[in-house]
Amino acid sequence: MSTESPSAKRSSLDTLLAPRGTSTGGDSPSGPQSRGGGEGMDRKLEKKTWTPKRIGMIAVILAFIALVIWGLSTTTGGRKLNVELERLSISDVTFEPFQEMVPGTGNVEPRTIHFLDAVEGGRIEEIFILEGEEVIEGQPILRLSNPTLQLSLLQTETQRIEQNNRLEDTRFRVEQNNLSMQQQLADMDYNIKRLKRDHDRNEALYERQLISLAEYEATKDEYDYLFNRRALTLRAYQQDSLRQRIQIDQMEGAVARMEQNFTIINQRLDNLTLRAPVAGQLSQLNAELGQLKTSGFRFGQIDVLDGVKVRAGIDEFHISRVQRGQRALTNAIAGQEYEMIVRRVYPEVVNSRFEIDLDFVNESPPTIRRGQTVRFRLEMSDPADAVVVPQGGFFQTTGGNWIYVVDPSGEFAEKRAIRRGRKNLEVYEVLEGLQPGERVVTSSYDTFNEADRLVFK
Repeated sequence: MSTESPSAKRSSLDTLLAPRGTSTGGDSPSGPQSRGGGEGMDRKLEKKTWTPKRIGMIAVILAFIALVIWGLSTTTGGRKLNVELERLSISDVTFEPFQEMVPGTGNVEPRTIHFLDAVEGGRIEEIFILEGEEVIEGQPILRLSNPTLQLSLLQTETQRIEQNNRLEDTRFRVEQNNLSMQQQLADMDYNIKRLKRDHDRNEALYERQLISLAEYEATKDEYDYLFNRRALTLRAYQQDSLRQRIQIDQMEGAVARMEQNFTIINQRLDNLTLRAPVAGQLSQLNAELGQLKTSGFRFGQIDVLDGVKVRAGIDEFHISRVQRGQRALTNAIAGQEYEMIVRRVYPEVVNSRFEIDLDFVNESPPTIRRGQTVRFRLEMSDPADAVVVPQGGFFQTTGGNWIYVVDPSGEFAEKRAIRRGRKNLEVYEVLEGLQPGERVVTSSYDTFNEADRLVFK
C-alpha cells in the first residue's frame, strides 16, 4: 500500500481547481501568486435545458407552424372533417315531375248544418226531442212560454174587433145615406117628369093664349127650380160618396194592418214552439226545463244527412294561392286515399290561419264519422319536371342555401351553394347548383360545424 504525500495531494487539487490556460508546474514563476489569489474558491455551474425563455420560444414557433398549416389547408381544400359513412344518408339528385303540395289537417263536419235559434224568448216548458235523435221537417223540439207576448196578442185582438165594428158601422151609415139620397133623387126625377109635362102643356096653351102668363110662369119656375135642385143634390151626393169612400178605405187599411199585427203576433206565439226546419239528426241541444232564454239564443243544431265535409285551417302565407275547386288528396283512410276539392275559402284570418271547406269528389269514406281528423295534401301547382332532392335533416342547418355533394370517387363530399325553389311533402325543388345524377348528403349537419369537406371513412 503506497501513500501520497500531502504536497502531492495539494498539487493535484490545485491542478483541478486551476483556471483554464494556467499551469501549476513548478517552472511557472507565477504559480504561487495565482493560488494565493483565491483560485480555490471558483466552481463551474451546470446550465438548465428547459428554461422559461426557451419554452416560450418553442410555443411561439409551434403556434406559427399551426397557423401556417391552417392557412394552407383553407387555401387548398378548406376545413376537412372525417365522418363515418354508415351514419350518413346519401340521396340521388333526380329530374322528375314535381308538384307543390301543402300539408293540412281538418275535422269532419256535416255538409249542411241548420242552427236552432230562439226567435222569441221565454221559459222552457216542454222538451219533445232529445239530443242525438233524428227529426223530420216541422217536428216540435221544445216549447217556450211568454206571458207578455200572450197579453199583447189579447190586446191586439180586442183592438182588431173594435176596429172591425167601427168599419161595419161606417159602412152601414154610408149605405143608409146612399139609400136616402137615391130615394130623394127618385122623387125629384118623378116631380121633374111631372112638371115637365105640365110645363109643355102650359106652354102650348099659353102660345094659343088659352092660359094667363102668370099661370104659365108659375109652372115654368117650379120646373126650373126642381131641375136645378136635382143637379145640386146629385153633385153633393157624389162628393159625399167620395169622402165616405176615402173614409172607408182608411178604416179598411187600419183593419188590414191590425189583421197583419194579429197574424204576426200569432206567428210569434207559434215561434214559442221550436220546430225542426229540416229533416236530419239533432246533434246538439242546449236546453233544460224551466230555463229562461232570450231571443236569439242558440239551442243547438240539426245535421242534414246528405254527406260530410272537411273543415281545415291553412297557414295565412298561402291565402292568395288557395281557390275554390283546388284539388287535395287525403292520407290513407282505411288503406285508401280519397280525392277532395276546395268548396269554400273563408277570408278571415285568425291566429295566422284561415279556414277552408273541402268536399269528397266521389263517395266519402264509409267509415268516416263526424269530428274525425283527416290529414291531406293540398295541391298548389300543376305537375312539372324539375331537379329535386329528397327532404332531410340538412335543411335545418343550411336553410336550403348549400349542401354536401358526394364526389364521383365516393371518398368525400364537398360543400356547394345551391338555390332552392318550392317544396312538397317529400322533395325540394333545386333551381341552381345541382345536376341530375349527382349524389348529396341529406342527413342532419348539426355535428359537421359547416366543414368544407367531409372525408368518408
